Amino acid sequence: MKIIAVIPAHLDSIRLKRKVLIKFKGLEMIEHVRRRALISDIFDDIFVATGDVLIEDLIKSKGGKVIRTLKDHASGTSRVAEAVERIDCDHVVLLQGDEPLMLPQHLKSMIKAIKNHPTRDAWNATADLDNEFELNKKSFVKCCISEENKIIYCFRRSPSFGKIESQLTYIKKILGVIAYKKDILLDLSSKEKSYIESIESIEQIGILINNYSLYSVPMSPSLPSVNEPGDEKQINKMLEENIEQKKLLKKVLEI
Repeated sequence: MKIIAVIPAHLDSIRLKRKVLIKFKGLEMIEHVRRRALISDIFDDIFVATGDVLIEDLIKSKGGKVIRTLKDHASGTSRVAEAVERIDCDHVVLLQGDEPLMLPQHLKSMIKAIKNHPTRDAWNATADLDNEFELNKKSFVKCCISEENKIIYCFRRSPSFGKIESQLTYIKKILGVIAYKKDILLDLSSKEKSYIESIESIEQIGILINNYSLYSVPMSPSLPSVNEPGDEKQINKMLEENIEQKKLLKKVLEI
């Protein structure tokens, strides 16, 4: 079984332009993600997929591998699909470039989930919500999970009406680590994006609406990502104060 990681990247993020180039402790955010994937030492190969020369030059200057794609893509998933079309692999793990606090142990949990059930279609990392406010925070996606750990539906604002403490048991936060069987990824990328997926701006809806299975891979602790202006403060705070993040940061900067 060959499992590769691909980090899709572009400069025109909707809520925060050029966010993958934001620096934390002197290093661009996308490099934090790539190096943490390297430190995990679990992938057969790691690539950045981009259509932007600036990103390509940056990654290559750091010794990373880049697959050049078309500049314009409707989603990170379609960019990754183009990137891996000619690569020999069985599974593809898509890593979002805005998750600079990503832990190697989380990536290992994803690989374990794939190897335990290699015939499943797709997997998504999830985490507990921190509070009631996050149920309706639009900047990140939530999902409802069945008792079998299958993701049933995804949303940005909670459609549930049960007690909040009950909702928090089956509604989880979608994290920026998603994996596909390669053939499923290529098939999804060949299909026209559904109306609902487009309106809600949730890529996982495309998996579900095409009747593919999507399973939750629970991860703890839940870590912040960079989705909108101001999120950088929380990232810097954790890099400076969290013991585990401080140790990992040292390794990242030494690569």
